[in-house]
Amino acid sequence: MDQLTEVSIGDSSCLFPPGYRASGILLHLTSLPSPFGIGDFGPSAYRWIDALAAAGQSWWQILPIGPPSCGNSPYTPLSTFACNPLLISPEGLIEEGLLKEGDFPQKSFPADHVRFQDVIPAKTRLLDIAWQKFREGGFPSLNEDLRSFCRDQARWLDDFALFQVLKDRFDGVYYVHWPREFVTRDPAALTHVQVSCRDQIARVKWEQFLCFRQLSRLRQHAARRGVRLFGDIPIFVSADSADVWANPSLFQLDDDRRPRFVAGVPPDYFSETGQLWGNPVYDWPAMKEQGYRWWIDRLRSLLIHHDVIRLDHFRGFVAAWHVPAGATTAESGEWVPGPGADFFTELRQQLGSLPFVAEDLGTITDDVRQLLADFRFPKMAVLQFAFDHDEQNAFLPNNVIENMIAYTGTHDNDTSRGWYQELSEHYREYFWNYVGMEPLPESEVADILIDLAWRSAAAVAIAPLQDLLNLDSRSRMNMPGVADGNWSWRFTPEQWDHIDWQRLLERTVAEGREVRSRVASAV
Repeated sequence: MDQLTEVSIGDSSCLFPPGYRASGILLHLTSLPSPFGIGDFGPSAYRWIDALAAAGQSWWQILPIGPPSCGNSPYTPLSTFACNPLLISPEGLIEEGLLKEGDFPQKSFPADHVRFQDVIPAKTRLLDIAWQKFREGGFPSLNEDLRSFCRDQARWLDDFALFQVLKDRFDGVYYVHWPREFVTRDPAALTHVQVSCRDQIARVKWEQFLCFRQLSRLRQHAARRGVRLFGDIPIFVSADSADVWANPSLFQLDDDRRPRFVAGVPPDYFSETGQLWGNPVYDWPAMKEQGYRWWIDRLRSLLIHHDVIRLDHFRGFVAAWHVPAGATTAESGEWVPGPGADFFTELRQQLGSLPFVAEDLGTITDDVRQLLADFRFPKMAVLQFAFDHDEQNAFLPNNVIENMIAYTGTHDNDTSRGWYQELSEHYREYFWNYVGMEPLPESEVADILIDLAWRSAAAVAIAPLQDLLNLDSRSRMNMPGVADGNWSWRFTPEQWDHIDWQRLLERTVAEGREVRSRVASAV
């Protein structure tokens, strides 16, 4: 039961075996406590995994970990393959002999949020010191591992390192504003930079090596403790990314390498003019001609570090909303078919299995439902979206099915306490009628939603840590459509001490979600 491998079912398969029940917590790595102003792959991550395991949790959903291109959002990374160097643990560098405690900054950082304007220079300084130490020599084993890493990851790493060096040279501007020879990747111009900036390029690769090395060790620790890492991949990539710069033929770009169309969603209940995301859209026929190689490499790279991956905006694989570049709203877009089943059939052939969860929120059509059914992808059920007076709402706890992940909320939602505070009396009345209770104080709502998720039929139940801590809207992680102020929340050491791990364990065992206990009792 504890083996999470695909189980054959006729011509299809399922990610979670029949009867599988487990649970976990959603928490971005940057939200962990740390003396360096941002959560990372260091001691707090190991302690967090140990705490999850002791509380019977099988899953840690960590969200994307790429280097943000703007707004500090990991959903718009500079590379879909790379890792954010801010996640490198200074304590881990001490273990490697690359730092000593005297190198650490004396500056104190806020405990409850990431102040990026202070964290970035402080961590960069530590990496400067570690890089200089590494270049001085005396690390033969580390050098050999670095060479192996650069060789194994060359397909994306070479372009990413060059992109980063050029971006620094041109003051961080969007790459289409670089000199023309660099925008169009003139071979002679690139070769000149590769030679003249050899040290800077090597530094970027070395940082990625450290990220992958530390994350690999963290995942190994999680595996030993019976905790699996649940990752996330945005369907689209940033226009200003190494991915687009190095692979222009795979995207719908004009002669100046600017997007001809950008992604978004049409007008709906939530927005009269739709949502304009701004990401370039794929040239799927060109992708298919290359055997979807870029996508396969992308997913294979992420699966080095994760057991399961959430496919963000799943419906985009069936059809995506293409908006002409320059439009001020998403109203003028149209649905353009995606690769559908052909893509996932090729993925299965190349990867051997499909350890993916579909983010199927929003307007889902019959062709999307068919694709989900054909490949048996687990879907999401977000309880905050359930209580709308529609008895057929698939997210209502009684309607949740086994092949689902039940969430109280996600990183894009308000906290459950904040959600309830904003509910109208009309919806509050429906909520309390549904759960069969007299109205209770708002401080009880998050706990009730967690109970509903854990009791549901879903294979996996997940709650953001903010709900476990019963926090209000001030602790929200992300507000879609708002450019600033997101992705900075952290929980403090004092809040860690207030997590009721014993109650979480008892709830998990009571609802049959503590996988390891059943395995042990069956031996």
